[in-house]
Formats: sequence, C-alpha cells, structure tokens
Amino acid sequence: MKVVALLSGGKDSCFNLVHCVANGHEIVAAASLGPGPGKEELDSYMYQTVGQDAIDYVARAMDLPLYRRVISGAAVEQGNEYGTRDASKQAAVSGDETEDLYELLKIVIDAHPDVKGVSVGAILSNYQRVRVEHVCRRLSLTALSYLWQRDQTELLGEMIENGLDAILIKVAGAGLTSKHIGKSLAQMQPTLHRLRDMYQTHVCGEGGEYETLTLNSQLFKRPIHLQTTEIVMIDDNDVAPVAFLRVKDASLGEPSADDFKPPKIPSLLEEKWESLLINSSLPPLPNAEQRSAPYNPQLIDVGVTAERWLDKSSWHSLSNITVDATSITIEQECTSCWELVRSKLEASQLTLMHISHVNVYLASMDYFPAINAVMYSLFGTSPPTRACVAVDIPSPQRVCLDIIAHRDNDLSQKSRQALHVQGISYWAPANIGPYSQSITIERQRMFVSGQIGLIPASMTMPSPPNILLEMALSLQHADRIATLTMDTLGTSSRDYHNDSAILWMTNVNDVPDICHAWNIAQQQYSSRRPTAVLVGAKELPRAAQVEAQLIYNTALLSVYANVDADDEDEDIKLRLEWSKVDLPLEASSPEARITAEFQRNPNPHAQAPVAWIGFKSVTRELLESSKIATRLQQAGFSASPLHIRAFYTPAAPAFFLQHASEQLLGTTAAQPITPIPVEFLATSDGVLWDAVVYIL
Repeated sequence: MKVVALLSGGKDSCFNLVHCVANGHEIVAAASLGPGPGKEELDSYMYQTVGQDAIDYVARAMDLPLYRRVISGAAVEQGNEYGTRDASKQAAVSGDETEDLYELLKIVIDAHPDVKGVSVGAILSNYQRVRVEHVCRRLSLTALSYLWQRDQTELLGEMIENGLDAILIKVAGAGLTSKHIGKSLAQMQPTLHRLRDMYQTHVCGEGGEYETLTLNSQLFKRPIHLQTTEIVMIDDNDVAPVAFLRVKDASLGEPSADDFKPPKIPSLLEEKWESLLINSSLPPLPNAEQRSAPYNPQLIDVGVTAERWLDKSSWHSLSNITVDATSITIEQECTSCWELVRSKLEASQLTLMHISHVNVYLASMDYFPAINAVMYSLFGTSPPTRACVAVDIPSPQRVCLDIIAHRDNDLSQKSRQALHVQGISYWAPANIGPYSQSITIERQRMFVSGQIGLIPASMTMPSPPNILLEMALSLQHADRIATLTMDTLGTSSRDYHNDSAILWMTNVNDVPDICHAWNIAQQQYSSRRPTAVLVGAKELPRAAQVEAQLIYNTALLSVYANVDADDEDEDIKLRLEWSKVDLPLEASSPEARITAEFQRNPNPHAQAPVAWIGFKSVTRELLESSKIATRLQQAGFSASPLHIRAFYTPAAPAFFLQHASEQLLGTTAAQPITPIPVEFLATSDGVLWDAVVYIL
C-alpha cells in the first residue's frame, strides 16, 4: 500500500520505514509535527520534537514531500484509553495534541488520496500507539508499526547492522552526558549496553534516556552532513544531565547507490513455540466422526434468552441471544440481536460499554462482514473481546450471541483495562475489527479474543495450510497478548495462567495433533493448566483450521475487592488448583462416562471459577441418578454459574440439555445457557465426548 511516514527524524521512525519497504509498501510522503516558531523543543507526551530544525533534510534525503503542522494542543487525555467507548459519540478530544496529528494526516490524504497506511516508529509506548491508531481508524488508515514490542537489544543491533547512521541529539538518562551528543549508535552501543546492565535503562531510549537524528539509511538518496551545530544544556545535574543538539546548518551529500539492503526480519515463531510443529505420530481417535448436529427443539428451547447476575459480585451474563429472522436481511438480524442485548442490559442499569466479552455464532462465515459492521457502529475505544465461529444454528436464525458484562459504575480504566492493538507489526495480528485483544477485569480475569494462525506482518494465513503452524501461531499470539497485558497492568509478574481453554477446530482428524501440541505447550510453559476442550466448528474466520479461545488469570488479587487492604497498589498472589473427577456411574455400557474438571480456590475474593463437564454414552437413567451437583460439591466445586455453554454433537440424546441443566442448577426454570450444535467434541487427553457443558 502507499504509505505516509510519520517522521520525527529519529532512528525509530526511519528504521520502521525500511521495514515498510521490505514488506512491500511504498513511501510517498512524510509528515511531521513540531513546536512553533522560536521553540526548539516541547514537553510533548506523544511526539519527539527535538531535532525539528533538521527534519527538512531528512525528508529531502529520502526525496519525499514533507507536510508539517505546529503542535497546538496539549496532553488533555492522559489515560491508557483515548476517545470514547461509545461509537455514537464524538471521537475527538478537544484541545488534545492528538488532534494535531488528525488534522495533519487529513492534509496529507487530501494531497495523496491513494495513501492507505501510516508508518509509526513506536516500540514500547502504549500511550503513543493508542493515539496514533485512534487517528488512523477515524481516517480509514492502517498503522504500520514493525518495531512494536521488539527486543530492544536485538533491534539496536539490527539498526546498526543495516547501516542506519543515527546520532544522539538529546540525552536525559542516567550515565549519559553532553559528551555523548553527536556520537553514532555504533559508537554508543557498548555504553548503552553497560548502562542497561547497571541501571536497567532502555538501550533504544524508550524510557526517554536519549533521542536521535538519522543522517543516513537504506532509504536515503543522499546522506545528511551537519555543518554547524551547538550543544544546548537544559539541566546540568550530576546524575542525568539534560542537553540537546541545535542544528544550525546542514547539507546533503552526493547521491548514494540505489542498492536496498533489506533488514533482518524476526522469526515467525519464537524458539519455544517451534516444538509444537512436530507431528504427534498418535493414531487417529477411534470411532471419530464429524457431522453436523441437527436442530432439536428439546435442546434449543432450554436455552431461551436468559440472563443472570453472579451473587455478591458485579458480573452479568446474557445467553442465547437470537431474534426471529423470518423475512429479514442478515444486517437487520445482526442489528436486532444487538438491540436486544442493549435493552436487556439497560433493564439492569448497564450499557453496551460494560461488556467484557462476546461470543458470536454464525450460520456461515459469509455473515462475518455484517456482524462486523454492526459492532463497528456500536463500539469505539476499547471494545470487548470477541470469539467468532460458524456452527449449525437452526434456520431461519443466522446469528446467536452470548455476552459477559461487568458493572463498573464510572466505566473507569481502573477496574477494566483493554489492550487494543490495531497496527500491523511482527508481534501479533492487528485487531483492525471492532474488538480488543484483551480485556482485564479488576486486574484478575483476562479475556483474550479468539486467536487464529495469522502471520502478523501480512495478516494472511500460512500457505500452504499447516494445522500445527496455525496452532503454534495461535498460542504464541495469545501468550504475547497476555504478556503485554501484564505489562500494561503495571506488574512485573509473569505468573499468569489459563483459566479456560477452548480450541475450535474444523477437522476431527486433526484432534491427535492438536492434543499433542497443546500438551507440549502447557507442560513446558505453564505449571497450572486446564484440560483444553476441542470443539468442532463448521467454519472459522479466514478459513483457519484452529482458533484458540483462552481466558487467563493474572494470579493477582486486586485489593479493589478487599475492603480491608490499606495499600491500593498492592497485589495479592492467587494460587488456583485444578481438580479432575470421574463421577461413578452404575452403567451397563463401559463407554458411559461423566467427567468434570474445575478450579478450586479458597480465597473468597476470587472471581467465578471455571469448570467443564463431559458426557459420553449417558442414558436418561444415568443422568438422573448421577447427582452431578452434589458430587461436584463433595469434590470441592461450589459456585453459582454465571455463564454456561452447552456444546452438543449429533450423538447427544434429545433429553440431555434439559436434564443436565436441572442436575447442575437444581431448577427447571430457564437458565443462562447457550446451546451450541457442534460437529465433534474432544478434550486434550484424547477423549471424545457426546456433549460438554462449559461453566464460568
């Protein structure tokens, strides 16, 4: 695509352009924001403003037209989110410096209407990324952020190796002094490594330790020569003096050879995930078959639209949201489903903005654009997480939703924190759609959107298709999202673990390989892990073969739930354990089985535990005599279910869901259950099931 360079003149903005070209994009213009006349630097939260006196030379060196604008705004909105969560309200924040970027890019688009992308040199700054992506979304542009979340030591070495010639033009970090100004990255590399080891500083300057000016790169037609400069001292203290370089005069050198040297591209998979690419060599599952589950009124009617509050908490769920789809378009059906969600939430003094996660079930992935369009019209900043699959919804319905919401009276960022990365990078797939990568509630439960095996830099699926590569990528994406989420929570802990693991699949013959890959991943990288439930879908987004739908627990108990805690910044560690029990059955069939796995957590402040119960070859008599709820309580599981999904295959008997819900919940009244017809069911221990009830 044609791209405008968001240019500061520093190493990051220039090196990201090299990666843009390496990924097939064309740079057609440059844009820069800076201080007004007579001001050499602003204390901007978002932009590098030092070095603006040389920015014209950087654009000319790359033979790009430069569009400039003076920063007139200030950091009005300083939180982790920018804008409003409600898409129907004004997106702009009046007086904020972010709006200067919006106006600048509008000028660029007017002059270059074919521009579709914006090159952004962000590495770690969520503050900058969130705001640039917000502007891009409003202008229908795509942010290209190939340096995002890169290891800084590796990245610095790659810049130098690729021939990027950048000098320090500002210092403001421990161990750096004015004598370092004017030195190149190659000259400074040993010093930056030493300071990192001594003071835990950022070798790429992401903590504001230093800023740079690029004098040459793979995209420069001619190098920049500084003729006259002056060092300006701002704060001459002994620990971290602050000084910058004033460029009084510069020139462009002789044209260089037009010989582009591509940069080093990060490996698609981290080393720890490559072990998942080994085939399991396990035999196919016996008696495995794949066929659509037929519509059965006895199954479906139990899941009439219902809602539930979780006792003594702020959690709320809506299940089996469908509408009469007779004689209406798919767009009207999607809109009506969401209007039903809105009305039910409003009846409980909630809004769409309180939704943490939504599951979307479609009769066909052909309807994916329709549900996306409706969600775009509803959600703005920090939308909920989402998983979307195609299953055999009974005709004429084509859409079914279930919702998990959490009451937050002021919709604050304190109890609900979102990670919504919309830029293209090597890190993980961009969520260009109306859903976040993760939503974390009260610093504990972390919902992650369904992850498929997209190649992040191209947003394409592996070709030719490879189920194990897709699986490895899906889990790597989820792991990177969870890791970054923990960083945004302001904790150094990496002790998060899976609360819930559902692996959507499209081919029952892949079950052995997926079981093997899941077990390798969990044995190596997680000490407390649930059994994964493998669910057969009719279709997945982008024709994927597997989609990982995971819920994590941060292993932190926020003191927001503990009124006795004195320190609001304190985190209490949670230790969750998993129990797995086979319920004793007096069955004539040796295949008859009811197995349950659930969390045990003695801490009264913990959020709702997770459980799954598998049923195989169970008769009505066995189900009625099993006393599931009593036996689970005796085994240590005691919880009021918030949200229940009942997956069932064609082998599930017609009486199953009605009787199972009575056994689990002790009532014949309508329960918050979403019945989901699927093509096959298994667990990561290699067992095939007729039905699985999944409880949150």
